[in-house]
Amino acid sequence: MLKTALHYSHDLLKEVVTEGDLVIDGTVGNGNDTLFLAELVGETGTVLGFDVQEQAIQTTQAILNEAGLNKQVTLYQQGHETLGLVIPAGKKVKAAIFNLGYLPKSDKTIITQSHTTLKALEDLLTLTEDLGRIIVVIYYGHDGGEIEKNAVLNFVKQIPQTQFNVLSYQFINQKNNPPILITIEKKAQKIN
Repeated sequence: MLKTALHYSHDLLKEVVTEGDLVIDGTVGNGNDTLFLAELVGETGTVLGFDVQEQAIQTTQAILNEAGLNKQVTLYQQGHETLGLVIPAGKKVKAAIFNLGYLPKSDKTIITQSHTTLKALEDLLTLTEDLGRIIVVIYYGHDGGEIEKNAVLNFVKQIPQTQFNVLSYQFINQKNNPPILITIEKKAQKIN
């Protein structure tokens, strides 16, 4: 059976993330992806999580504490466009995930914005290690969602194919704006 965007995103992460890796959750939301990443990187890895909403940070911290996976996670109550400022110098990111839209069961007027999302993606193109992946799940059935969806799709179409593979995954016969999963995979760079 075909997988939902959420389940497929986790499969794509499991294929590349190993213990000890540095990974990013660009939109911690209710903490599910953060928890998943913390399990993948283990005690020796690092998860950096970003969200502008205090509620998201508190919910995620509680989930991590309950699971005993808080040591490898640092949460930032700030936008994902700042990720380039907190990644340690000289470190590369193995994977990143973003769920664009709004925090479920919360204020639907607080949404991710195309200008901050594109800044984060631009930074990650240089900060991601070879064969690393950036996953963006675009939820767009809300006010402002269509603008961000179009901006992200236009951006990823321009990424050079000599350096990256870009995959789009979406159910096209479903009602109510089914999410679009975008995966950007950095190709191994040839050393001359």
